Amino acid sequence: MGDNEVPRKRRYALVGTGGRSRLFYTNIAKNFTETSILVAICDNNRTRLAYAKSNIDSITGGQIATYHSDDFDSMIKETKPDEIIVTSIDRTHHTYIVRALDSGCDVITEKPMTIDAPQCSAIFSAVERTQRKVRVTFNYRYAPHNTKIFEIIQSGAIGTVTSIHFEWMLNTSHGADYFRRWHRDARNSGGLLVHKSTHHFDLVNFWLQSRPKTVYAQGDLKFYGKKNAEDRGVSKFYSRAHGSESAKDDPFALHLEENGMLKALYLDAEHEDGYYRDQSVFGDGINIEDTMNVLVRYENDVVLTYSLTAYAPWEGFRISFNGTAGRLEAEIVESSYVNSGGEQSLEGAAESITLTLRQLFKEPRVIAVEEAEGGHGGGDNLLLNDLFGIREPNENMRAASHIDGAASILTGLAANRSIRTGQAVQVRDIINLP
Repeated sequence: MGDNEVPRKRRYALVGTGGRSRLFYTNIAKNFTETSILVAICDNNRTRLAYAKSNIDSITGGQIATYHSDDFDSMIKETKPDEIIVTSIDRTHHTYIVRALDSGCDVITEKPMTIDAPQCSAIFSAVERTQRKVRVTFNYRYAPHNTKIFEIIQSGAIGTVTSIHFEWMLNTSHGADYFRRWHRDARNSGGLLVHKSTHHFDLVNFWLQSRPKTVYAQGDLKFYGKKNAEDRGVSKFYSRAHGSESAKDDPFALHLEENGMLKALYLDAEHEDGYYRDQSVFGDGINIEDTMNVLVRYENDVVLTYSLTAYAPWEGFRISFNGTAGRLEAEIVESSYVNSGGEQSLEGAAESITLTLRQLFKEPRVIAVEEAEGGHGGGDNLLLNDLFGIREPNENMRAASHIDGAASILTGLAANRSIRTGQAVQVRDIINLP
């Protein structure tokens, strides 16, 4: 390329125009116009598709091409994207990833990359067959406090890591939201140990630069669901909040008509596909756990104890790393939110960060962490720049491949199997990673 030649913009198309897609299409249209262009969007719901189109056109003043998901292959052929962004329902990720790869496109996919071992194997085969690339958008890797944890561990400040204690809390706003929507059915999401914990297990893989070896887990539905509510003396029930008198005084109810974005994305669109975004968290049909405990041994012999609670009074996590030369402790309090219910930059934003290094025979030291604006502890903006802007020299450290995507869900898949069988599970019995 000559000195005066302008680099060609990378062309993107997106499938799945629900809540999470807005992060990608808004930023490409508004903040990365010098390097990237969104050429098409695709969804199985035409109302939701039209809403996304209106948002994009209001920024660009242009006419973004729209396609029904039945015409996904035609979209690729006609608009010639370099890369497909997959933000559809979890159980469909592998379908679009494989079809995109076979059509000559690279892929950016939301987490989890997929939700079971056969789908994971299909993606691996497609990558090998096509030699195309898959990126998984693990935004938590990019949060400055998580990067700082990585740097401290890799520096040897606490010696060789021997064990980790990791507790993640989802509160009664964000946590409850998984029990209102499609995630409440494990066939769609793999349960929270796959859908949500993939973030957390990926962080441990990233921090340790290792992979899970053996997993034992227990999990229960102890708070949400109709039976639990009945056991606590609840006698008034409803199937969904919209139009329900019983929902009016329920602090767990989600009133779609009171939020313009949720109304446009879901209430106005439900006549097409029958998807109700505001189901009762104390209704029937929930088959995922809300209380989970996992014990993991990694290939480098580090042992992790992990818990996820989806009905906590605060949002965030505590983690401690024990090592041969000391201990590293972190407490991160995150902002409360409902998916697509407000400003996306506030989703998972860090409200307080405490990082303490306790080396043997030394005074404890509080580690300063640079603050970053944006969702998921500031990770969203850094991830977006890595994907669509001009990549910083050190970003290869945090970029996640299809192998990382698989490694992150393997802990959850093994944990789900362990919950079903009551036995410890060898991860290699689920799938062998390259």
